[in-house]
Amino acid sequence: MKRLKETLKGISEIDYALMEKAQNRLDNLTKPKASLGRLEELAKQVAAITRNQKPLIKNKVIFTLAADHGVADEGVSAYPKEVTAQMVYNFLRGGAGINVLARHVGARVIVVDMGVGARLEMQKSEAKNFKNMKIAYGTKNMAQGPAMTRRQAIKSIENGIRVFEEFGKKIDIAATGDMGIANTTASSAITAVITGRPVKEVTGRGTGIDSRALSHKIEVIKKALALNRPNPEDALDVLAKVGGFEIGGIAGIILAAAKRRVPVVIDGFISAAGALIAHRLEPRVKNYIIAGHCSVEKGHKIALEYLGLKPLLNLDLRLGEGTGAALAMGIVEASVKILTQMATFQSAAVSHGTDRKV
Repeated sequence: MKRLKETLKGISEIDYALMEKAQNRLDNLTKPKASLGRLEELAKQVAAITRNQKPLIKNKVIFTLAADHGVADEGVSAYPKEVTAQMVYNFLRGGAGINVLARHVGARVIVVDMGVGARLEMQKSEAKNFKNMKIAYGTKNMAQGPAMTRRQAIKSIENGIRVFEEFGKKIDIAATGDMGIANTTASSAITAVITGRPVKEVTGRGTGIDSRALSHKIEVIKKALALNRPNPEDALDVLAKVGGFEIGGIAGIILAAAKRRVPVVIDGFISAAGALIAHRLEPRVKNYIIAGHCSVEKGHKIALEYLGLKPLLNLDLRLGEGTGAALAMGIVEASVKILTQMATFQSAAVSHGTDRKV
């Protein structure tokens, strides 16, 4: 708990004064005011987060956190939970969607075992981008009791903090991703509790289940909430009773990034659930978060609206892994380059529109 408390204590507001300075520069670049829309908003946000009027986005790291969920035993996913471990190996061998898109934007992928339901063994060449932070071999079945203990919930967040701190000194921008069969079930439960929205409104098809399976999934979540009665005001209670180890780890990465003044791009629904936990622990993290995209999962949009985050992309993605966040990283980098590399009217000897006589 000590590491979590220290991290929360170290999170401060972003630098709004520097945001104003960035706005002044943007207004004097060789373009009409506000003509680059969200790119300008992003550039200001990154400047305010980093406390740097000329930020540099060079070292990009995507943290893909993996864990299994006991609730998978309830038949809420189209895939068996063995797929979680299989996909971790795929990540480490560079064959997954996240690997392709990370290479595209020049980012490194760090795969973290937060609670995969199998013992992972790999070659030395695969281990360089892998961190073993396993808490248990998956959570318990939340439809039969709490998914984890409160102590495990704290450990999952602190493990996320530890992973970020190990790489954080060289990170200019971070992103979060996930892997875990049945983790949309846990994310729907968290979203329902924290936002107060009905389970049916925040629960989607996940891996592509049919309508009958979706109805069953909704009933399983309702049962878990009625049985465990998570306290919406207590993020650790929510995480412990209906969450997942990778969701807690994502919350930890968000908190650690905010403490280190690093912008963090969140991926899809599972990352948004982690953001809800982080935000409930420390509301100031909101301004350090960039929503990479909005997925087709119903609860994702609701979670982002609750957090007051506007996604950069809407591409009907539902893969997870960090894929949407990877794509968004390139846009964030472009926004910073506009701020730092584009000429001003004065430096380019271009007449400013406001200088014209009418």
